[in-house]
Amino acid sequence: MEFVAYHAIERRLAFFAHITLAPVALMLLPFQFWKGLRSRRPQVHRWIGRAYGLSILLAGVGSILMAFGTTAGPVAAWGFGILGVLWLGSTGYGIWLARQGRIAEHRRWMFRSAALTFAAVTLRLYLPLLFATLGEEAGYTLVAWLCWVPNLAFAEWYLRRPLRQSAALAA
Repeated sequence: MEFVAYHAIERRLAFFAHITLAPVALMLLPFQFWKGLRSRRPQVHRWIGRAYGLSILLAGVGSILMAFGTTAGPVAAWGFGILGVLWLGSTGYGIWLARQGRIAEHRRWMFRSAALTFAAVTLRLYLPLLFATLGEEAGYTLVAWLCWVPNLAFAEWYLRRPLRQSAALAA
């Protein structure tokens, strides 16, 4: 894909920050949702969270620089650019809430961050199908939105769904 590969030459630092550190954030994600780790080893949770946040900071800035330097067109640029801004914003705000001691809100914002981090996975699931059906140019433009909008919509639905009475009573 020429409209991605040229970033390795023209935006070398942004490209390698993104492709190296976004997978780190993705690998750290399950540990942050591990309830036992959070409750038994809160300090480990905090250190993993710092690594997750730093990975997203650097990978996210790289993604925004690549998005607005892309030759894939403005629709793809805006799709990936908005993803990068929301990724940085939700993660940063979630970390800020944790530092303020607002843990319930922190968890909600980090769930949104996780949904956006998972865009890397959904992109790779959709891309072969979109390339096979729509071609590379149209498929790449569509995946710039499809990789994260449904993830974030699911996260919002999940966070806003009405709790069952038994779950509400248990809380």
